[in-house]
Amino acid sequence: MQDRPTALELLAAVRGFLEEEIVPGLEGRRRFLALVASNVLAIVAREVEGEEASLLAEWTALARLLGEDATHPPARLAALRAAVEAWTRVLADRIRGGEADDGPFGEAVRRHVGETVQAKLEVANPRYGAGPGVLG
Repeated sequence: MQDRPTALELLAAVRGFLEEEIVPGLEGRRRFLALVASNVLAIVAREVEGEEASLLAEWTALARLLGEDATHPPARLAALRAAVEAWTRVLADRIRGGEADDGPFGEAVRRHVGETVQAKLEVANPRYGAGPGVLG
C-alpha cells in the first residue's frame, strides 16, 4: 500500500484538473472527450472505493442463490474477485441449462440479476438509481 496521496486522491486530483482547468477552455469534440475522460475517472474511483464491499455482497448473494456456504468469504480481494467470477460462471451454466426458466430458482435468479445489474449501474452512474427522467 502506498502512502498519500492514495489512489482515490490521485483520481480526484486528475478529475478536478480536467474539470476546472481543461474543460472550460475547450469546445466541441475536445470538450466532450475531456468530459468523458472525467466521467471515466469518476467511475474508476467509485469502483476502487467500493470494490471489496460490492464483491462481498455479490459473493454472499451468489452463495445463497447456489446453495453454498455463505459464512466464510475469501479473505483476500483477488480471491474474492475470483470466487465471484467462478460462481457467476456456475450460475450462467445453470441458466443456459434451463434451470432458471421457471419456479422458485428462476425467480431468485431474476431477482439476483436485477439487483446485481442495479448495483453495477450505480457505480457507472449513481443517478441511474434516482428514477425515470433524472438523466434527461
